Amino acid sequence: MSTEPVVVADAEHEETVERVAAVDVAKATGKVCTRQPDPDHRGRRVTRVWEVPATTNAIIELGDHLLVEGVERVVVESTSDYWRPFVYLLGAAGLTVWLVNAREVKNVPGRPKTDKIDAIWLAKLNERGMLRPSFVPPAQIRELRDYTRLRSDLTAERARHKQRLEKLLEDALIKLSTVASDIFGASGRAMLEALIAGHRDPHQLADLAKGKLRIKHAALIEALTGRFDDHHAEIARMLLDQVDALQAQIDKITARIDQLITAIPESLEAGSTTTTSPGGTGSDPARWEASQYYPASQRLAEIPGIGPKAAQVIIAEIGLDMRQFPTAKHLVSWAKLSPRTIQSGPRNRSGQTGKGNPYLKSILGEAAAAASRTNTFLGERYRRLVKRRGKLKALVAVARSILVIIWQLLTDPTARFHDLGPGYYNNRIDKNRKTRNHLRQLQALGYHVTLTPAI
Repeated sequence: MSTEPVVVADAEHEETVERVAAVDVAKATGKVCTRQPDPDHRGRRVTRVWEVPATTNAIIELGDHLLVEGVERVVVESTSDYWRPFVYLLGAAGLTVWLVNAREVKNVPGRPKTDKIDAIWLAKLNERGMLRPSFVPPAQIRELRDYTRLRSDLTAERARHKQRLEKLLEDALIKLSTVASDIFGASGRAMLEALIAGHRDPHQLADLAKGKLRIKHAALIEALTGRFDDHHAEIARMLLDQVDALQAQIDKITARIDQLITAIPESLEAGSTTTTSPGGTGSDPARWEASQYYPASQRLAEIPGIGPKAAQVIIAEIGLDMRQFPTAKHLVSWAKLSPRTIQSGPRNRSGQTGKGNPYLKSILGEAAAAASRTNTFLGERYRRLVKRRGKLKALVAVARSILVIIWQLLTDPTARFHDLGPGYYNNRIDKNRKTRNHLRQLQALGYHVTLTPAI
């Protein structure tokens, strides 16, 4: 052999579970498979497969049956949202339930595919320890997540209605958006209401400008000269009412999220004090009492690029208990912010990061874009990377750094964010090496350089 064998630690796949169950879920039913030792034949295993309706009472009965059978672990395939009743109800019954990624449990190609065969295959993978559980947050975090995701969806819908209204103005030859940065601000809204009310004189409409927009009076007159008729006014009224209704719902949801965030630290965040800090020691209870005045949402909001709403979304997506992610690398990998390594023979290359959690990646992308414009460590990191890696890869790298900081803060409830500063990299540069590089560049340009130390 050209190389010596290497021992690979793979403890997580060395277990064998004696009594297991698996559920291949569908919309109306679930195909259940159990595998247990055969009491009549030593060394053999008994496989039983049956169908269970995906209703509350039927799943509760299934949980009682699996408890009587002594099932040690149940695996459920994550198909759409159909897995939720099985995971929630079986977990509430006291069973250990794993939700697994459907992509990781595909059957062997070339074999028939039926629900029965898929359930048996899933049970075999379960008993041999060849699966990894997906992250399922606790009930309080799931409730918070429902509200934050709905707020994100309603915000996107509000933006679409605003874009429709702007297109309507373009159809009416009204160029208000070329003069006013926000046509839904105080001035823009007053002009829109006047147009809908039947006022078409551009001079009167321009007089409605407020604040800094008043100095653009002449430009406003030109922009408001168009052909805005009654059918434009009727449609604009509908769109504005939709925008106002969505804004009212968003405000209501935001108030509810604030209430939930305030209640969470009393239960979930306090429980995280038993986790291990990055230094390897547990959190001091006295320090935890001192940190009660700084909930997780406030500590996350101290990170450049992250505001209160972004902190709420992050907590809703990853929770507060970092025992689900033993290291920051686990969290980064789960969020699909680290490139996939692809090796084939002597070639090594990096693959794409993957889709990951769209709500988490979206908010981290916005935070990275905001942090890149600051005079902080994260901003300097972006400016260093963008020169040689491009904007997109630099933003992903900054988003990854933000997620590592978040993991550190949530792992230790007493930790507070401390910016390393924009000069962090310059303070750690080898000055002699940098001097040699500059000398070589000047010599390549044809200069003779003599260095004189500064006094």
